[in-house]
Amino acid sequence: MSQVMVDVHGVHKSFGPLQVLRGVDLRVRPGEVTVILGPSGSGKSTLLRTINHLEKVDRGWISIDGELIGYRRSGDKLHELKEKEVLKQRTHIGFVFQNFNLFPHLTVLENVTEAPVSALRRPRKEAAETARRLLARVGLEDKADAYPRQLSGGQQQRVAIARALALEPKVLLFDEPTSALDPELVGEVLEVIKDLAATGTTMIVVTHEIGFAREVADTVVFMDGGLVVEQGPPAAVPDTPRHERTRAFLSKVL
Repeated sequence: MSQVMVDVHGVHKSFGPLQVLRGVDLRVRPGEVTVILGPSGSGKSTLLRTINHLEKVDRGWISIDGELIGYRRSGDKLHELKEKEVLKQRTHIGFVFQNFNLFPHLTVLENVTEAPVSALRRPRKEAAETARRLLARVGLEDKADAYPRQLSGGQQQRVAIARALALEPKVLLFDEPTSALDPELVGEVLEVIKDLAATGTTMIVVTHEIGFAREVADTVVFMDGGLVVEQGPPAAVPDTPRHERTRAFLSKVL
């Protein structure tokens, strides 16, 4: 295993004239939890989407466990991989979205089973057994036969986490996993993420939950204007930030 699990190097991304990422560098070691904070429009979600190549970078590169994502290197040039190769790479990168993105016509068990069967060609029986273990891990073993519409938002997000884990990813990406939830449901999702952190799962979490960042993160990153403004341990960034932009942001959310 590489000493660096996620390596983001000089990444730029624009949408038309709008520069969303302007040279982002980020390194995450195996087993670490990195929490990304920042105002809306700072580039946090776009950065996550470049890490699993849902968005192509304009400049720079990203690697997971030493493997370039979305490209292969030939001399000094990068050549984009075919979609089939990119899809194979994505099986190593779990992604938990704000709005769950569960398949409404499938049961909870089927939602968690589908990707290992279709992407990894796992036998369905084996995938279902793994899915049941993962549902137990997120406290939903009794909901295996329910449909997403029958679950609360917090339960749906926990199913989404189990689904991401089913592919045994090298890294888990969370894009504001509690932002679509009612306040009383936030805690149950954060507890699952805390449990994952305790077992050494490599994670990058975009969130506004400052308390969670203090408790769980190894590194806290503050982004603004498409740049990493500062990063460091929780005792440094949320509690004693160096930059005025970080202090101004935290004064509004704390």
